[in-house]
Amino acid sequence: MEKMVKRKCAFCPADEECAIMYIAEKQNLAVHQDCLLYSSGFVESEEHNPENQETRFDVASVQDEIRRGKRLMCNFCRKKGATVGCEIKNCRRSYHYFCALCDDAALETDGGQGIYRVFCPKHDPGIRTNHYDADNKRNRNGMKSSAFTEKMSTEETAAENSLRLLRKKHNKHKGKIDFFRKCKQAGLLDGIFKEMLDTLQLAKEKLMDDNTSETEYEETVISLFDCSLFENVLTNVHSGTEKKLQELLETRKKLDTQIELLKDLKEVIPFQENIASASSSVSE
Repeated sequence: MEKMVKRKCAFCPADEECAIMYIAEKQNLAVHQDCLLYSSGFVESEEHNPENQETRFDVASVQDEIRRGKRLMCNFCRKKGATVGCEIKNCRRSYHYFCALCDDAALETDGGQGIYRVFCPKHDPGIRTNHYDADNKRNRNGMKSSAFTEKMSTEETAAENSLRLLRKKHNKHKGKIDFFRKCKQAGLLDGIFKEMLDTLQLAKEKLMDDNTSETEYEETVISLFDCSLFENVLTNVHSGTEKKLQELLETRKKLDTQIELLKDLKEVIPFQENIASASSSVSE
């Protein structure tokens, strides 16, 4: 069975995990290691030797996963090819690996056990109190899925839990901040923000189009509300709405006053007409 061969990106720092790639020259195919390991439908070959990382994935399985991803839309960038799914069974969120990082998804990794899991922000184990069923867990080595046995220790205090969560969030955001700094250094920020504007325009078109399916409409709305930036925009719009409402109420109050004055004036007008008529008769 043909295997993919390990390579490293020449432009990335040598110790960066994201620099590791696997290629198949005959198929003109190249994939990031992490994109494969965290893909929901990809199962690493059982014959893989952990001591030999040079030839790790079989080409046929990689191609099957690529074909599967062509039907899946990313909840972050709204493009196809999203093979990384949330570990919770009934959650339908899918991402590209790097989009998952940008969307604050939580990673759970145990390379020794072949475990590579992704949890969307809504199902992050670090901020949830409930635990997950065995059906939601996978082992990438192709063995029987193991139950998620990690539980909060009864000996941990609330302060320790909070500190651990804050540390985890700090580390996660630090990686994203470093990522964007690298994007800036590489001159990619203009392209990223252009893509964001195009995505927002597409979302607007879908929401304005009466022919958009209910499912697609719901997915678009949910993806917008999952973005903290969108929530900030809504907050600003709400503040502006309150201000506009007060202005309109003041305007209505002034209009009500004018209406009452006009009504009073209307009652006076016939009296003025009678005077004018009487004056005309006298002159004759």
